Amino acid sequence: YSAYDCVIPPMEKAVVKTDIQIALPSGCYGRVAPRSGLAAKYFIDVGAGVIDEDYRGNVGVVLFNFGKETFEVKKGDRIAQLICERICYPELEEVEALDDTERGEGGFGSTGKN
Repeated sequence: YSAYDCVIPPMEKAVVKTDIQIALPSGCYGRVAPRSGLAAKYFIDVGAGVIDEDYRGNVGVVLFNFGKETFEVKKGDRIAQLICERICYPELEEVEALDDTERGEGGFGSTGKN
């Protein structure tokens, strides 16, 4: 929830403070995700959406207004959602070459029409 009123002009961004502090479970991080309604209706998206497990400050949400109209956030508005996800720290190994796969280096729509 937004703790303050805020105005975000078209094609601009703002850090909207929540005045909320959280303590995430050990081995987790918080992913700040957009609300589907804000994205679909107003072209509002969320950026920089990771909260480290040891962060104890005021949670701020970076909102991008990709719309053509000014977007007004009112105190108490639901602006994002928090998803608690487990962190995996695999052991990585640097190699000279990777195994071939059927997909290979194809990306961005290479596996189908849509």
